[in-house]
Amino acid sequence: MRLLNVENLNLKDANVLYYPTFFSENEANTYFKNLYSKLKWQQDKIKVFGKTYDQPRLTAFFGTNNQPYSYSNITMFPQEFKGDILEIKNAIETELNIYFTSCLANLYRNGKDSNGWHADDEKELGKNPIIASLTFGEERVFHLKHKHDKTLKKKIVLKHGSLLLMQGSTQENWLHQIPKTTRKIGPRINLTFRIIPQKNRVPSNSVLS
Repeated sequence: MRLLNVENLNLKDANVLYYPTFFSENEANTYFKNLYSKLKWQQDKIKVFGKTYDQPRLTAFFGTNNQPYSYSNITMFPQEFKGDILEIKNAIETELNIYFTSCLANLYRNGKDSNGWHADDEKELGKNPIIASLTFGEERVFHLKHKHDKTLKKKIVLKHGSLLLMQGSTQENWLHQIPKTTRKIGPRINLTFRIIPQKNRVPSNSVLS
């Protein structure tokens, strides 16, 4: 087990923990370099108000089963966990005592790449999904806002090698985004680990025994 600092964001109607140094700088540097050069990144199209655009980031999707993942009219089919991304998966599962079936990887190439306001509440993820979000590379600002109480907002800088864990009723009650920035910045890789139960099967307890 790692000796980790953890911060509770203490958000109403949510359960969000932040590990600023989940991976050491050397580990994070190595993972960033390997993931950036070796993953099969793809450019998808999204439809907004009837118009089709390039999604403002590149993506890759991984899974332990054949369950696809759909969002924003995009359906992704999983690649196999292997190499560095499997090593990372094993590390967070050991520390968090949670088994993840899937990972959506995002490559933000520069400050123009972004992710608008949304919640990770797709039906494939079930009720009260657990999302473990890792950052490698450039730091980016992460915004949260409550869906119903407009006075409740939070901003946090996601650091190189950090992990943000969102669980409980977070996705039901909060939206989040990675906004664009005019600053000249380098690329950021975000790995969001999720649990997508096998269809036609009663979901097992995702917490490791």
